[in-house]
Amino acid sequence: MKMNKAVLLAALLLPGSLLANPYEKQLANGMRVIVKEDHRAPTVVHMVWYRAGAMDEKDGTSGVAHVLEHMMFKGTEKVKAGEFNRIVAEAGGRDNAFTSQDYTAYFQIVPKAALPKVMALEADRMANLRLTPGEFGSEIKVVMEERRMRTDDNPQSLVHEALYAAAFRAHPYRRPIIGWMDDLEHMTWQDARDWYRHWYAPNNAYLLVVGDVDHQQVFREAERTFGRLKAKALPERKPQNDPEQMGIKRVTVKAPAKLPYLAMAWKVPKLKDVDHDRESFALDVLAGVLDGGDAARLPRNLVRGRKLAQSASAGYDGVVRGEALFTLSGQPAEGHSVAELEAALREELRRIRDEGVQEEELARIKTQIIASQVYKRDSMMAQAMEIGHFEASGFHWRDYDKLLEKLRSVTPEEVQAVAKKYFGDDSDDRLTVAVLDPLPIEQAKPKSNAKSGVAVRH
Repeated sequence: MKMNKAVLLAALLLPGSLLANPYEKQLANGMRVIVKEDHRAPTVVHMVWYRAGAMDEKDGTSGVAHVLEHMMFKGTEKVKAGEFNRIVAEAGGRDNAFTSQDYTAYFQIVPKAALPKVMALEADRMANLRLTPGEFGSEIKVVMEERRMRTDDNPQSLVHEALYAAAFRAHPYRRPIIGWMDDLEHMTWQDARDWYRHWYAPNNAYLLVVGDVDHQQVFREAERTFGRLKAKALPERKPQNDPEQMGIKRVTVKAPAKLPYLAMAWKVPKLKDVDHDRESFALDVLAGVLDGGDAARLPRNLVRGRKLAQSASAGYDGVVRGEALFTLSGQPAEGHSVAELEAALREELRRIRDEGVQEEELARIKTQIIASQVYKRDSMMAQAMEIGHFEASGFHWRDYDKLLEKLRSVTPEEVQAVAKKYFGDDSDDRLTVAVLDPLPIEQAKPKSNAKSGVAVRH
């Protein structure tokens, strides 16, 4: 029976209670095993996270991390192409995978009796993936079609792609996760093979299991499956810090659309030290003040109040391996221009700089931020995602509880201080602006006729 939401929130807001029972063991080959027992339902989330994502790619091979994610379902010497999904489905589960700038992860959600089976399957393809030119040739076409549908045919996606490409000069976040189309067209199966050989190793991965399990049994099963694999020498990771930005950057994207669109990004600090950093948490709360629900400032003032925008949002994620951006974006309402929207967004930041925020407003926003984090723990998959993402960003799951404690402690003065520091008179030196200049809809290219049965992984 599910715990009442209010009771759950109260319980989880107690210090140290959010992730009370994860257990950890490191195998001899360097692979870490993290187990969170949750006995509310007889199911298990099984995930393998690789510390290799799009930011580890080299120019000319953008998208290879995501392509290899697709290829991981093409079979091994023991398991034929397509069999992985069938075995999981027949066990009563489901599976998928996803690639980000910072990591690549694979998961299965299965009845607890099927856990040993999926652990064996995942360990097998970690070491014994079968990569062939034929399988690669068909799958790269699927990935290119995915790019067409999600990016090339989506004007707002094109704007955000251009925003990141302009904001970063040296840092690898400038490349899209899906890859540039030219790189995909020239990619070979050897590129995918090399990526697999370089990064897919037990000492560059961690196993995460959340659900109705006994952690000691999971540890024994991990030894039996993943523990047999050999560690590898991993490629050297060199710093790829972006040079200091010397002034505002502006980029325009022309694409068929009904209305223009605006995206703005400032370079700001990321979270480095959970115990001592304060600005990252203040920036998180600032984003919440602007866009933390229907009562937040952007939807209240710009969308419903002045009716200047159809949409307006703010975003910040400081838990990353690379560099962090604070973003504002939106779509002006009909009869209003991008310039008006940009001025209005800047005005909302200026008001916080000059006037600050009231304690009552801040308390409401922090409650929403914390509640959204806490309610995620009502799902085993969400628990696994939170632990996995935190680990993949270079932190340790034991420190996760501290995030909510730090957010709760943010003061109005700290929110105003980061607004002044990073969005003041000199903030344009750290700002990149991308604008969609809409072309007539009739100029849109014909949609490609992708077969509906193609399984596009992301």
